[in-house]
Amino acid sequence: MKKVCIALVLLLAGQTLRAQTDTSSADALMSSLTAEDKPEDVIASFKATRLIFSQTTETVKKHNLNFLVTHRFGDIAGSEGGGSTLFGLDNSSDIFIGFEYGLTDNLDLQFGRSKYEQLIEAGFKYAVLHQKADGSMPFSLALAGKMGLKPYSVNTDVFDDYTNRINYMAQAIIARKFSSKLSVLVSPTFVRNNLPFPFIDGNEKDYIAISAAARYKITKRFGLVVDYAHPFSSFRNNSTNPKFYDPLGVGIEVETGGHVFTLNFSNSKAISEMNFLSDTQSSWDKGQYRLGFTISRMFDLGPKHNKNKKQSNY
Repeated sequence: MKKVCIALVLLLAGQTLRAQTDTSSADALMSSLTAEDKPEDVIASFKATRLIFSQTTETVKKHNLNFLVTHRFGDIAGSEGGGSTLFGLDNSSDIFIGFEYGLTDNLDLQFGRSKYEQLIEAGFKYAVLHQKADGSMPFSLALAGKMGLKPYSVNTDVFDDYTNRINYMAQAIIARKFSSKLSVLVSPTFVRNNLPFPFIDGNEKDYIAISAAARYKITKRFGLVVDYAHPFSSFRNNSTNPKFYDPLGVGIEVETGGHVFTLNFSNSKAISEMNFLSDTQSSWDKGQYRLGFTISRMFDLGPKHNKNKKQSNY
């Protein structure tokens, strides 16, 4: 009887072990199928978080810091350009220094300061949707928002209330990578200036704008970029003194290791959306376009994990 009980126990244990093995195999198979069925994200729609004017749907990854330097020189031609200013290189219409820090892979915080109107800005960008390689999601979507402050504006007499120095920008960035070479984005934008900017009678506090931009890859590290914006503003569309123009920029983009370098020409003096959408009074037809560049440098500030490194007691 004892031998029979032992045999039954061994048989039951064997069946249990076999069932566990079959279950583990089935789980592994299901996990594999699930992983294979999960659509992959389309990567590197753009090389940088910004083009000439527009922000892209690319975000700074978690614990990374993106350092930006953007410069606009003076007019190349026209009444303020030519040889006397070395075709604008003697002057700077705007200089922007900014930082973008990744809180998560999809959310980054932004901070920067412009020479133009001495604007200080803080904001965020959040990647809501990612384009999928199988077409199940045909585009990427990111939301961006900023608040700007002009604490040192030369027009101090118009700021009868400190809140008049504050501006806001909200933007949806919709992008699609059509091929390995071509990526396009469209960005509906809302801008509010608590005090209408520029400070002219009849100007609106609020208006809507739309931006469109594209990048065409020539080689692995070299591409062409074009950027355009149009404010839907009756004041800007109908004003003749001053006369406003739509910002338009063209340029090249070069990736060099950890840097992305953009060299461009545009009719916009300002760099921040809250400034160039509100106040672009330069015309390509009058030679009022200028050389500009952006240097983007990414730093990884995340914790370094080295399994082979021994712990120190000191």
